[in-house]
Amino acid sequence: MTGPGRFHFLNRDGQVQAAADWNDPAQEKLWLYNLHYFDDLNAPDADSRTDWHRVLIERWVEENAPGHGNGWEPYPVSLRIVNWVKWALAGNALEPSWHQSLAVQVRWLASHLEYHLLGNHLFANAKALVFAGLWFEGAEADRWLAKGLEILTRELPEQILADGGHFERSPMYHAILLEDLLDLLNAEQAWPGRVPGTAVEAWRRLAAGMLDWLHGLSHPDGDIAFFNDASFAIAARPGQLLAYAQALGLPGTDSMVDDGLRAFDDSGYVRLQRGPAVALLDVAPIGPDYLPGHAHADTLSFELSLFGQRVFVNSGTSQYGTGVERLRQRGTAAHNTVTIDGADSSEVWGGFRVARRARPFDLAAAKNDGVLEVACAHDGYRRLPGRPVHRRHWCLGAHGLAVEDSLDGHWREAVARYYLGPQVEVTADGCAGKLRLPGGESARWRATGADVRVVPSTWHPEFGLSVGNRCIELWFTGVQARLELEWG
Repeated sequence: MTGPGRFHFLNRDGQVQAAADWNDPAQEKLWLYNLHYFDDLNAPDADSRTDWHRVLIERWVEENAPGHGNGWEPYPVSLRIVNWVKWALAGNALEPSWHQSLAVQVRWLASHLEYHLLGNHLFANAKALVFAGLWFEGAEADRWLAKGLEILTRELPEQILADGGHFERSPMYHAILLEDLLDLLNAEQAWPGRVPGTAVEAWRRLAAGMLDWLHGLSHPDGDIAFFNDASFAIAARPGQLLAYAQALGLPGTDSMVDDGLRAFDDSGYVRLQRGPAVALLDVAPIGPDYLPGHAHADTLSFELSLFGQRVFVNSGTSQYGTGVERLRQRGTAAHNTVTIDGADSSEVWGGFRVARRARPFDLAAAKNDGVLEVACAHDGYRRLPGRPVHRRHWCLGAHGLAVEDSLDGHWREAVARYYLGPQVEVTADGCAGKLRLPGGESARWRATGADVRVVPSTWHPEFGLSVGNRCIELWFTGVQARLELEWG
């Protein structure tokens, strides 16, 4: 919130001057969702904006009739319920009409739970019911609490995999759900004895595993990797979540500090760390079969940091919706992997749809004399006439990384892409060249089995934001193409 009735969401400004502005058709759907979340009530320095917040709540109650508009869709209702309760717990008094509105919102949510969407939406619904059930008193509140706990008891084992990862396999949504779980633990401490001890113990155990996974899928700069729908400035940063967890009495995690290979077998990611290099590999299915909405066609993609700086980056996510750019950002060609005959490895379509999907197989990982190796294949292109299969092998040593792609079957055209961080400078001389990192370090690269093109592109680190970068393209001249990167 940048002023009375003025907002900055998703790198776009807007305001609420009239009642119709709560559902302004000139704003994107996600922007309007953010408007109705009321996240600013609990943002840093929120107490300096209390007068703005009180006016905003009053206006929302007066100008958003029950059941009408974006603000009454179950997901924003869920986030707003939690934000209003948190704000009240921080010592801000709810006016009687606001308190009544809050109860109406919870009643409405309880009859509009998002069973049709499941995933992070249903989780948010359940969290809101738990918060409301703890905040209010009486038989109805007890029913809300019981329903929320029932959903969480069923959904947590389904959504949080044994390796700690969220089953939609988006580091961004993983971080959102981890904060949700920490909020639930915080609320339980505010109302001791209201949540069964078995549930609390399960939440603590799952939160510890989720912290470990998030740390493993983060770069040395402290931010998340870009697999599937992911961007910065939506979820709390990993370090903030770790501090929150420690404040609640959960142990920290240091399992990713040392050099080595860590496979997250259940979610399908591998972290390689050797000297100044950290590589994060996607050898995962795109997500649960019944819920692929946040998936990208990014199978066998990877990201690389060197000397603490991002060198190879997937292209990120700057928008939702059903437009051409949304489809492009979800497509295989926007990621550090191989496209065959211009097709996507998984058939992403619409804004949140996937038809036939790539499935990884033949995963192998080993550490040999200090060299970390991972190999994997996927079948996503077998639907094409020549039934090709993409195989990729990563080899990370103390002073270099080699990535080799092999293609089985028949095909006409194949391209391996390596997108560079926006501050990484690249020079090319034929099939070799140099990278210069923002900190002044350099690395040499060389391609074999391919013709090389260095082309302009864009990186999307936040919603509403596109940043220029470069991409090294390897156009296959045979059945194998290899990129070698050396440093030190």
